Formats: sequence, structure tokens, C-alpha cells
Amino acid sequence: MSRSILALLLASPAILAAPAIAQEAAAPAAGQMNPAQIEAFNKAVTNFQAGQAAQQAGDNAGAVAKYEAALPAIRDAVKVQPDNIDNVNFLANALYADAAANASSQQMDKVVPLFEESVPHFRKVVSAKPADATSRNILAGILVQLGNAKLGAQDKAAAAPLYTEALPLARKSVADAPADAAANNILLSALIGASQTSTDPTIKEEAVTLSKKMIADGSVDASNKPAAQAIAG
Repeated sequence: MSRSILALLLASPAILAAPAIAQEAAAPAAGQMNPAQIEAFNKAVTNFQAGQAAQQAGDNAGAVAKYEAALPAIRDAVKVQPDNIDNVNFLANALYADAAANASSQQMDKVVPLFEESVPHFRKVVSAKPADATSRNILAGILVQLGNAKLGAQDKAAAAPLYTEALPLARKSVADAPADAAANNILLSALIGASQTSTDPTIKEEAVTLSKKMIADGSVDASNKPAAQAIAG
């Protein structure tokens, strides 16, 4: 699996504050969690917080154990309340955090499935919260990483739509924060991938222009630098 954009994803800020502890309802109505689900969700919040503490302390194996203990109840909460955007956001970020901890533990075979599971949830968050640049950047980065994995397996047809989806997300982040090096590097990674799967000459032109700019100002990430130098000529 290519690590082209993975370093940028792993370097993202701490995930998020977990949702508030759910309150038990005596007689749950349709679309509400039952008492057993609420109890499990509350344990999941505690496990997630413990996972973040372990991850921040460098104990990635411990973080993975806590995240994976939390995930079933968070998935169940989203299944019961699919329109609860806070819980959807919680699930997306718990999957992302688990992927990051697995990657840091060199368990790379677990990263792609977690990223793939997180994508529809991040899409929903980005759609509901268009000003949430952090979620937008994470989604764009994950799409690029999944595209890189497909491209590494010589499956251009599967990689192309992932880069195509990532590009407008990354462009918006750069438009909103032109000096943000992380956003620019995610856009550059998307353009590098798209230039290998698209026949649109404007993609290559955009990749060349951005590569030259970022090489010149020193903002290109080490993982993007070889491809940027090759594209820039």
C-alpha cells in the first residue's frame, strides 16, 4: 500500500471530543437506542477516550484495542439513528483513528478496510457541515490514499473516481486557506494521482503549476516531493 498521503493523514490534529454520554430512556421510541444500546454506547465513549489517550502517549497497540472495543456500539448507534450527525461524525472519526493507530503499528492490511468503511460517514459529515475543513481534508486524504492503493494494484479504473471525488474537496480547502501547507499537499497528491488516471490535459497542467509553486516555496511534503519534481520537470 502506498504511503504517499498517509503521513499527512496521521499528522492531522487530535480527532474530536466524543459525544456526550447518552441518557437512558425508560421506553425508547422508534429511532431511539434501547437501554442496553445506551449502556454499550457509553462504554464506547469511555473506550474511545482511552484510545485517544493511549494514541497520544505513543501506545498505538493499546489504542487499537480500545478503538476496536468501542466500534461495535458506535456502529450500532448509527444504525439506529442514521441521521444523528454527531454520532455519524463520531463513527467516522473512530474508524479514522483506528486506521491511524493500525498504520502506526505497521498493521497496514487493516488500514484500507477501515478507510473504506469511514468514507460514506465522512461524506455525510462533509455534506451536513460544509464549513468543517478538518473533515473535508480527512475525506480528501482518505480518498487519495484509497486511490493510491488501487493504482498500486494497477486498477486505474477503480482509482480514477476516487481522485475525481477528492479533487474538488481539496481545491475548496486550498481556496479557503491558500497558505495551508497540509491542504496544498493533499491537493497535490490528488492531482498527482489524477494525472495518472485522467486524460484531461488540464489536470496535468494544474499538477505542474502546483508542483512548481510548492517546490519553489519549500512547502511540498517529503512524500510528494519526488513525484512533484518529476511532474515539474
